[in-house]
Amino acid sequence: GDLQHLSQLRATVRYTESYLVEIFHSRQHVSECRCIFCGSSNYDRVRQTIIRVSRLIMNFMSYIFRAELYSSCNITRKEVCFMGVKERLSCLRKLMEEKGIDFYVIPTADFHQSEYVGEYFKARKYMTGFSGSAGTAVISKDWAGMWTDGRYFIQAAKQMEGTTVELMKMREPGVPTIEEYLEEHLPENGVIGFDGRVVSMGEGLGYETIARKKNGGIVYEYDLVDQFWENRPKLSEEPAFILEEKYAGESVADKLKRIREAMKEEGADIHILTTLDDICWTLNMRGNDIDFFPMVLSYAVITMDEMLLYIDERKLSDEMKAIYAKDGVTIHPYNAIYEDMKHLSIENTALLDASKTNYAIYKNIPEEMKKVDTRNPEILFKAIKNPVEIENIRKAQIKDSIAHVRFMKWLKENVGKMKITEMSASDKTG
Repeated sequence: GDLQHLSQLRATVRYTESYLVEIFHSRQHVSECRCIFCGSSNYDRVRQTIIRVSRLIMNFMSYIFRAELYSSCNITRKEVCFMGVKERLSCLRKLMEEKGIDFYVIPTADFHQSEYVGEYFKARKYMTGFSGSAGTAVISKDWAGMWTDGRYFIQAAKQMEGTTVELMKMREPGVPTIEEYLEEHLPENGVIGFDGRVVSMGEGLGYETIARKKNGGIVYEYDLVDQFWENRPKLSEEPAFILEEKYAGESVADKLKRIREAMKEEGADIHILTTLDDICWTLNMRGNDIDFFPMVLSYAVITMDEMLLYIDERKLSDEMKAIYAKDGVTIHPYNAIYEDMKHLSIENTALLDASKTNYAIYKNIPEEMKKVDTRNPEILFKAIKNPVEIENIRKAQIKDSIAHVRFMKWLKENVGKMKITEMSASDKTG
């Protein structure tokens, strides 16, 4: 709890991390010496080891950050677990002050702009108390607002009562949009902050424009809420599985061949993918990371001779890894893509859909690198069903029709004889 000792420890850890980053991107260092962590001089193996060590350092840095924050707030680690919204806002504002941020934006989104998000990504709920599926919080040094639409006005007002967070009723007369509010209240030379991984490229550029008008700036590198969110739910660790060709109707190799042909037509030799449905379609992969959609949290980079899959490899069985290896798919840590984007060669041309890419990934791509911003080719490919898919759709519709007829028969035979509610009827269909 001693702030001076904590600051010294943080400086030491940061020095170690900077050295690791240096050798991470230098084959020369690796070829000249052996890694002190794994004893190997093989670049790829050392690279993986450094990623693991860096992840430990990030966790340790987070612990130090929290210790400093709790000391400055005069609260204990145990008390943090029971903080209310007011106390959380206080912690966030201290971090904002440290980073020089005037407004911090917290949307309802994951790293892939999914419609539904897992518990790990519900920072807006944690900071405001509002649990609805749509909304964006904006926090300043002395004010907090939560924008949501008409579906949630009553719920939000009730859940945020007494939190000091003001409900901003979207599309109601006299209520500004987030952009309008920021443009009016951001001070000269002001800074807008957000976690660039959960903000779309379009939204991020909008905030950039507002900050530029005030001669200010953007800070997108920090997930500030994570610094004090004790017992934050983990990212989904659900296992992935292969969708067999008898259902997909096309192999991964054939899909990659079509994608690379589309890349050539656009004059690109690198294709950056962040959309989960496109990645899972390409790899005939399914999972359970997103509610109501059989998707797997992942990113991908496709070149002319390999596909880099950024994923928690614990989700992949040995069988899946072997299958993907035959198709030139290499496995990389989920979050490693952000650092890898910074080191793409400016000699290459990248194909990507900026509207489907988060702000952090796009901004990490070298500015000098040529980009082809167009619709992902996978979107049209997967929309045009092959004969196997069409036949499977027919089979699924027959099964669905049978279930519907059975339910309607049960409903007609029992209506008036027993109490039937939406919930009990739903249970019957299940």
